[in-house]
Amino acid sequence: MLNKNQMDELSKIIEDQYGTPETLAKWLDLAVEMLFYVEEDTFSRVEFQEVVTALKKVVLILRNKVD
Repeated sequence: MLNKNQMDELSKIIEDQYGTPETLAKWLDLAVEMLFYVEEDTFSRVEFQEVVTALKKVVLILRNKVD
């Protein structure tokens, strides 16, 4: 379970980077879909980059290594 500091950091990143939790959730849903359908020309480079960025930020928060 996330502690208060981690929740605050995650909320701040969601607001600053994605605007709403729903926007971040859409990128994370796309990440799951990508794992099933990774083939050439299925997703754009930008879509992959956005998904990777979202995942990396969440991982950093969960590992409590956010600056």
